Amino acid sequence: MLERIATAMGRNDEIPNIELAIFLCDTEDEMGIAEIVSGLDQKDKRVANDCMKVLYEIGDRKPELIAPYCNRFIELVSSKNNRLVWGAMTALSCIIELKSEIIFRNIGRLLQAYQTGSVITVDNAVTVFAKLCKEREEYAKVLFPRLLEHIKTCRPKEIAQHTERIAICITGENRDVFLEALDSRKKDLTPAQNKRVEKVIKNLCK
Repeated sequence: MLERIATAMGRNDEIPNIELAIFLCDTEDEMGIAEIVSGLDQKDKRVANDCMKVLYEIGDRKPELIAPYCNRFIELVSSKNNRLVWGAMTALSCIIELKSEIIFRNIGRLLQAYQTGSVITVDNAVTVFAKLCKEREEYAKVLFPRLLEHIKTCRPKEIAQHTERIAICITGENRDVFLEALDSRKKDLTPAQNKRVEKVIKNLCK
């Protein structure tokens, strides 16, 4: 399968990786997926990066196919390769419903990646934390206060997108405090950003 990733084909685009992910989903080729996982250990970063792309594209379509590699993704959020860090966080966001206990057990490592990672790592960490909050109340007790603080302190241009990501874990119990946090940031938003936030608020208040 490694011969079908973009780098091996001399390509600089992601189309071969997406096509391979679709093929592996359609065939449910567990050995092929295992070969792609092995590519994460390649010294050539281009190969490792392509393999990560294939894996989280699989996760987006059939998360159960990459769920067995949950621990590997958790390890990679501490990688020195930023592409693997945010790719692993993306993969984890796809399998929360299947592996929430393992992921939450390692929440310290994910929080460290959130605190020190790139913008894309943070984006996907917010999704991971929101999905964990949605899964169990005990997870929400730990993570929702962090999401709330994030909305209060993140860069203005992140507010709308992250509000949309966090909305999945908003309940009748935490809605008011979340709306208060959003209200405190309205002055920082452009009209377009405010429109996106207001759309989320409208849905939450139905």
